[in-house]
Amino acid sequence: MIEVRPFSTLGGANHGWLDAHHHFSFAEYYDPKRMSWGKLRVWNDDMIAPKSGFPPHPHRDMEIITYVRTGAITHQDSMGNKGRTAAGDVQVMSAGTGVRHAEYNLEDEITTIFQIWIEPDRHGQKPSWGARQFPKSNRTGAWSILASGKGDEGALGIQADARVAGVTLEAGQEIAWETTPERHVYAVAATGAIEVEGNHAAARDGVAVTGSTRIVFRAVEGPAEIVLTDTL
Repeated sequence: MIEVRPFSTLGGANHGWLDAHHHFSFAEYYDPKRMSWGKLRVWNDDMIAPKSGFPPHPHRDMEIITYVRTGAITHQDSMGNKGRTAAGDVQVMSAGTGVRHAEYNLEDEITTIFQIWIEPDRHGQKPSWGARQFPKSNRTGAWSILASGKGDEGALGIQADARVAGVTLEAGQEIAWETTPERHVYAVAATGAIEVEGNHAAARDGVAVTGSTRIVFRAVEGPAEIVLTDTL
């Protein structure tokens, strides 16, 4: 089963400092047909104005992965963590028993991010935060596992049976993602345009796949910067 969800059909809200588009029901956007995709609960496509951001607010029992597309995001939380995550890099927060955090764009340019929430395997675990650089040059034509609950070397750890991966393809390049039929794959090309098993998806469209063992992605327009989640 493959479903392409065009960017124009996503929910969203423009708050001035934040222009948000929601692949799944979130905040005031509700669509009973788009509540989640397996354990993937949220995929937000956010544009954050310079010198603005999300003030301190709480979370619990959620794995929150932030993929920075352009600009940079500066994080601060109640555990004492501070950090700046730049374009192409990733930060992960396991909210666990509870944490407060703030995310600001302190740059002079718009910052764009994908914010991804995955339900954890167990509730009530210890909260944590981490960030890592993932140079885009290292994932041209090859998957890079950005975050994982499956022990992948070099990936940021999350407390869920899931992987978050990225790859950049030039026009005409193909790559396959190996999975199992019971899992749920969701992919978005941040840039470019792709075909997924012959189904066309433009930049920022969502592609939901399940029931497959091997999914072939082909870049129609490049570079196609693809981000993917694989969950139960």
